[in-house]
Amino acid sequence: MTRPRLVLGTLSAIVAIQVVTWTAMRPFAAGKAAPMTAFWQAPGDLGARDLFNGPWGVENAPDPKATYTLVRLKKEGANPGVVVTDPAGRTWSVKQAAPEWDEGPVEVALSRVLSAVGYHQPPVYYLPSFMMSDPSGSRVEGGGRFRLEHESLKERGNWSWRMNPFVGTPPYQGLLVILLMFASPDFKNSNNMLYDVTREGTTEQWYVVRDLGGALGEFGLMRPKRNDSQLFEQQEFITGSAHGFVEFDHPIKQRELVEGRITASEVAWAGNLLAGLSERQWQDAFRAGGYNPEVATRFIRKIRLNIAAAQQISVDPPDRQAQLRLRRAE
Repeated sequence: MTRPRLVLGTLSAIVAIQVVTWTAMRPFAAGKAAPMTAFWQAPGDLGARDLFNGPWGVENAPDPKATYTLVRLKKEGANPGVVVTDPAGRTWSVKQAAPEWDEGPVEVALSRVLSAVGYHQPPVYYLPSFMMSDPSGSRVEGGGRFRLEHESLKERGNWSWRMNPFVGTPPYQGLLVILLMFASPDFKNSNNMLYDVTREGTTEQWYVVRDLGGALGEFGLMRPKRNDSQLFEQQEFITGSAHGFVEFDHPIKQRELVEGRITASEVAWAGNLLAGLSERQWQDAFRAGGYNPEVATRFIRKIRLNIAAAQQISVDPPDRQAQLRLRRAE
């Protein structure tokens, strides 16, 4: 029982040292200087993290037995939704399923993973259904992702993928890789939120990527299908390397974020980070999103294959990568 903890502790220490060393050497890419902890914190206790209740815990979860009061309909985004209040007076943004897909389970599962490996996330949970009241009466509504408007979080607006203090650092590059691992095409600034976070009288900032539901399916520029285990299993991740940079299968809109910009060591950094999660933690993350165990297992199997590919590419010599690309071309 002691050895796995030592391994995880050593991995976290190595990752943290790499980040501190790199950050001390580089100038800020743009904007006001910010500490790395505003974007990412090394998960020293990774093996002990609860991926079912998440970092905000069961105390901030929505009550599945409560009746929620409609405040307004959600107007933005591909999925329908509502803003509601619960009997305790807390406000929730609920993202419900669209006819074509359901983003809520994806968002909750990915949010659990990102928060576990050190990236800040707001409090999000999943309910399969809930009771809602409005002037016309009460009825059961289809559930989805519940995001709490927590009193400690104050939204400050969107932040840019291209212009922020962390561009080029291992955690920034690693986050891009992780999103590609999950086949997330939504590298949109509108999904990024800057928060003021006030706890125990102290205020800090968080750079958060949220609205993570457009993943776990296929890549594509025109309405790609997401939350589909079969399509996700067929989706490629790493396709090779060229001129010292890793090549990905990524028809995303902001190609310049990843094309000719991410090295093998940065890909391996992300892979090693995710490799620290146990099978139980992966299952808990998908259980938090309402997945049944069979479907969750299919997604997790493919994610683990992507993680292994990320770890392996750093030790493959260039001629090996060329051989792999030629075989795919054949």
